[in-house]
Amino acid sequence: MRAAVYALKCRGIWSIWISLDLTVDRWWWSGAGPERQGRGLVTLDKLVLLSPALPLGWVVKLRDCFKQRDGMRNWGAKEWGQYVSSVLESELKEEREAGGMGKEEWLSDGVSLWWLPEQSGGFIEPSRKNNDCRGNDFDYALLESEAEQLSWVVAGRSLLQPEIETLLAERLPELTGRWRQAAQLAHLQGRLELTAAIGCDAPAAHGARPRQLPAGAGALVRAAARLPHALWRGAVARRAVSRCLRCGSAPTGRTACAACGLMGCAYCEACLALGRSRACALLLRSAALPAVRCTAALDPTAAAGRWGLSPAQAGAAGAALGFLAERRERSANSCPERFLLWAVTGAGKTEMIFPLLEAVLAAGGRALVATPRRDVVLELAPRLAKAFPAEILAVLYGGSAERWVSGRLTLATTHQLLRFHRGFDLVIIDELDAYPYHNDPMLAYAAEQACKVEGSFIYLSATPPQEMQRLVRSGRLPHARVPVRFHGHPLPVPQHLTMTSVQTCLKRGMLPRSLIYTLRKSLEREAQIFCFVSRIAHIEGLLLLLRRSFPGVVIEGTSSKDPFRAEKVTAFRSRAITLLITTTILERGVTVPRSDVFILDADSDLFDEASLVQMAGRAGRSKDDPAGCVVFASPQWTRSQRGAISQIRTMNIIARRKGYISKDVTR
Repeated sequence: MRAAVYALKCRGIWSIWISLDLTVDRWWWSGAGPERQGRGLVTLDKLVLLSPALPLGWVVKLRDCFKQRDGMRNWGAKEWGQYVSSVLESELKEEREAGGMGKEEWLSDGVSLWWLPEQSGGFIEPSRKNNDCRGNDFDYALLESEAEQLSWVVAGRSLLQPEIETLLAERLPELTGRWRQAAQLAHLQGRLELTAAIGCDAPAAHGARPRQLPAGAGALVRAAARLPHALWRGAVARRAVSRCLRCGSAPTGRTACAACGLMGCAYCEACLALGRSRACALLLRSAALPAVRCTAALDPTAAAGRWGLSPAQAGAAGAALGFLAERRERSANSCPERFLLWAVTGAGKTEMIFPLLEAVLAAGGRALVATPRRDVVLELAPRLAKAFPAEILAVLYGGSAERWVSGRLTLATTHQLLRFHRGFDLVIIDELDAYPYHNDPMLAYAAEQACKVEGSFIYLSATPPQEMQRLVRSGRLPHARVPVRFHGHPLPVPQHLTMTSVQTCLKRGMLPRSLIYTLRKSLEREAQIFCFVSRIAHIEGLLLLLRRSFPGVVIEGTSSKDPFRAEKVTAFRSRAITLLITTTILERGVTVPRSDVFILDADSDLFDEASLVQMAGRAGRSKDDPAGCVVFASPQWTRSQRGAISQIRTMNIIARRKGYISKDVTR
């Protein structure tokens, strides 16, 4: 799209403004608005229309790169025209080389010097008498009401124009087709931000400096998703880098664009599934509001009583509440504070976040719980709704019917965070080490953007990334560790079983006796057996060998490519299936009572330490069968296997040391 851009001198200070509707701006700056009349809020010296219609990306650059210069008060149309040409020099050159119009065509409208005669009720451009805004035909009182409504429905969001129109069609249909005037007024009031979907990664709107991350925070953010340092605002490069301001990715190409007229309009492919992000696409954002502060920490005993927490859960929740209530030195250039809840698999992380959500909601704030996968969202939704029945719960995932629901409590997949901007006082990221959040810079960027600058992050993980663990050990990341499950029994420690690789077994057409013997022991104790393999291609062959070895046992296989995966998992949970061969698609988020775990080819490069810990965590989760059995089966003994076992044993040692495991409980 194209937009107008003008320079304004107010109280002796120059600034650049974007306009979606110049009539609104003329009315606003003339002091004609009811909330501005007679209050002496505006002292205008000059207003210069730089262009009535330039590509939005160019307009945003003029605004964000603006620096006041000496002598501007004496500039005429010629000097302002030269200034616009100098700022947009690279853009004009790129467009000319792409076969588009030259500088003369793009800037042919020229610069207009507006003036405000006494009692005129609006600015007049001498050369264009129809720019006099006196007598225009819209209702200003209605416009202010519409701006307030628009600001309310967009609160905390970051939306492209098609998304704005879809939102309004559902929530404010009366604004459909006329929302630009309301958006412009809300922007002038400071309620909404107008920018282009692709721009500089560290914008300095109206001369503001890019915000800096505090010491250690940059490493922490990158640990969450291995984010390249230059992507974050804390890494201010020597020259501005063009980024998609919705997902943080670099634009991948340029194409001709009918919306702005450019032959080389930059676009982003990384977040294309959520709508086309282009250099000329309007990105409407809610203005950032100050974060609430949770002033009262909850006593762990009270948390245990209200939410049914174990001593270990209550202690960790109490530490996190203390973190939320802690008075910290903050500034406008800081980033959200971060806290890690490092809890073993099956520790009951969901129950531990209930006191945190309660504290933020009680303080009048907004909270977000984000998890990488849709199935986990659907599982958590009824639990959160039951825990907080008085709150409107927005449940967001791909295809969700509640896409535009506004509530103080939001549960979403991490991809949905791309549509939020400084909307939440507390952001809880569940399973930060899991696909697709792990190693995805786009999702880490989205999570950062969704939280208020003065808000707080709580990370939940049983297997935090190594870089994050180093920050914990160095004392740079506040954390609480929950080393025991809710039932108070130690984690099952894996045993190693030496056997040939699955590929060799399939070639030979037989399974090792040692594996058959160990599996039979699990079957004799009537356990449900997870059998993890490293490759989907191994499932069918292994299924035939296991059915041949155990003819009376119901055995199935599933993977991410299986259209009946959900049905098979349900049957496995209900004990209709006894042994399920699967990949890491079921390494987390699935709880099946009385389970044993067999990991074949545990030495595979596809199984790192974290995934081995997660898969092992499927065993022993039930209080009726807390021991379980975990087997690492492989030809070789690898560093990842040793690390996983060491991590599990360390958690058991810490749990015993803290008294969470009774001394008379043995393995």
